[in-house]
Amino acid sequence: MKKSARKSAIFISRGRLAFVVTVLACVFCAVLARLYYLHIERSDRSVEAVDKARKLFDKIAARRGDIVDAKGNLLATSRPVITLGVDPERVPQDAKTDEKIRHIADILGMEYAALKSLCTPYQDSEKIAAVKAKLTPDQTKALKKYGLFFQMEYDELIRKCVTTPKNDLKVDNRVDQVKNNPRTFGEISKILGIPQAEVERNFCSHSPRWKKITDSLDDASYALIMSNGKKSASESGEGDALEMSKAEGKNQLPDNRVKGIYGEKQYVRVYPSGALTSHVVGYLNKELSPELGVERQFNYYLHGQDGWIETERDARRQELAHFRSRDVQPTDGMSVELSIDLIMQEMAQREIKNIVGKYNPKSATVIISDPATGYILAMSSYPNFDPNDIGGSDRDSLRNRAISDQYEPGSTFKIVSISAALNESLVGPDDTFDCNSPTVSYKGRLLRLPKEAHTMDTLSVREITKKSSNRGAAQLGVLLGEKKLYEYAHLYGFGDKTDIGLVGEIGGTLHQVKDWDGLTITRLPMGHAVAATPLQVHCAMSVVANGGIYMQPKLVKRVYDKDGNTVVSYPPKAVRRVITPKIATLMSEMLTEVVSNTGTAARAQLDGFKVAGKTGTSQKIINGTYSNKDHIASFSGFFPAQRPRLVITVVVDSPQLKGVGYGGVVAAPSFKNIAEQAANYLGIQSDADYEKMVAWK
Repeated sequence: MKKSARKSAIFISRGRLAFVVTVLACVFCAVLARLYYLHIERSDRSVEAVDKARKLFDKIAARRGDIVDAKGNLLATSRPVITLGVDPERVPQDAKTDEKIRHIADILGMEYAALKSLCTPYQDSEKIAAVKAKLTPDQTKALKKYGLFFQMEYDELIRKCVTTPKNDLKVDNRVDQVKNNPRTFGEISKILGIPQAEVERNFCSHSPRWKKITDSLDDASYALIMSNGKKSASESGEGDALEMSKAEGKNQLPDNRVKGIYGEKQYVRVYPSGALTSHVVGYLNKELSPELGVERQFNYYLHGQDGWIETERDARRQELAHFRSRDVQPTDGMSVELSIDLIMQEMAQREIKNIVGKYNPKSATVIISDPATGYILAMSSYPNFDPNDIGGSDRDSLRNRAISDQYEPGSTFKIVSISAALNESLVGPDDTFDCNSPTVSYKGRLLRLPKEAHTMDTLSVREITKKSSNRGAAQLGVLLGEKKLYEYAHLYGFGDKTDIGLVGEIGGTLHQVKDWDGLTITRLPMGHAVAATPLQVHCAMSVVANGGIYMQPKLVKRVYDKDGNTVVSYPPKAVRRVITPKIATLMSEMLTEVVSNTGTAARAQLDGFKVAGKTGTSQKIINGTYSNKDHIASFSGFFPAQRPRLVITVVVDSPQLKGVGYGGVVAAPSFKNIAEQAANYLGIQSDADYEKMVAWK
């Protein structure tokens, strides 16, 4: 027995044992080396590759807040829509799925062939069929094994290795797989009978895993598609589809949806008022970034806070819900209430259309505001654009000319020099000046006075205002002196932005005294040598209407949350006093004479109301010289003159008509048309009725 045991023990060759031990040791060393390489040498890349394949970060868009007018009418809102897409590599290619796709095409109103094409992954069908036909059962088994190694189905592996790509795009993780497994791809290449370089190139190529079907699907249609509802049910909507399902004895819609077709909910910005408030409201571009107006200025409040989900997914790109680490719900944006009154905005826009139809100007602007608060009730410009179809608008129409175009205000600026001289007690309303004299003495020098549109004689300050005398205004400017004239122009808001809160506003041009030439002292008082935006001219007239106080112009009243609670309010803000109440009242009286049968703005007269205002007709500077053909006609005024409710400014650039486009001819009638409608809309008492009421009290 001992000999037998000894013989059997010796039967195992020492060399063979050493060989087996050596082989096993080498295998373990190779495995350890590979693990060392993966976990130590390239651990960062390995972790990154795994995270990229498994981690899923999904953003949940917040709903952007609404923009409404002063009465709560929607000017901008966000409508929920669903973008429906398909992952063609996940869609089963069989008869049953084809029938479902046909139902979905009916619901969407698409051609079946078009939808089927989107649901079919890109592949070289003839080449794939030829390769499969040559495969032996053992080769097929080997390819299935390699498919499991790369976490994909057998058919998907063949498609990726055989189909020649249409582009040069590559998938990063597949590039790594090719780089780390050259031997495996060499064996796949032999089985398929395709050069290894071609197999590797095909495998790394990018083929779209998501194709958009439609980007404006409603919730009801989406519910039908996810349940594969029939078209007849879709007409009744999601709720009716549920009722039909319950009537058949089911608790929910049948889950017969097509694998690979799914939707993503998002919000589309809609502007119900269209072009009516385009320059004020602004718009969002294709990337949903705000470009202009309130949309941009108040984006911080409107945007809200997006939510997100951090989770993991399996090899089939399905979420592993139990690995969801973060689930942060979005916070919807706040809403913004403007001071704009949509009805009055329509009045302004309608009048601009009348101006365009009658005079075909290059541009036109109308501004309406409440002088006591500074709230802008209407701000309309031509040309404008439709924010719902921004692609169909040229860039020139995107400019809000009320704040971004500057021009020489002309005679509307004379309220500055006249009121300043009165406010400084340098003159009285009945003091006279020789407006026929061609020169004036200033600091020991004779200065040439500007020309008059018509022959003028000796005029009082009242008459200078009424007849809009250039030489009379110039002489008042000389009395004031350079420093005082500049200071009052600055107090009225010229040379500075109004800070209304819209992107694109400019501050106009008001040169400092040190930069004046010898004629500025006689040209500035009549509205030359200065450039202003329509809004600056409007704010200057509002000073007179508001008893001499400059109010901050405002477009926004408040920011509020979804429950209607005010988060941020923007109350009226008095910036500074410019002239005394007494002088403001005197200016109002003098400006009512401008709007009379013998004044320059006779066409602005309003039945039942006294109107105060000033016309402006300025020559445009073309190639460095004043043009005799191109003018800017304007009128800025307020009513009722003794108890101002509205300030209205109309500016028309280059009206086309025979003769000069005077402000009293072109702009004053538009003031009257808007004022008549506004008085009826707001129920403003006529002067006679108001005086009766005051007398009765």
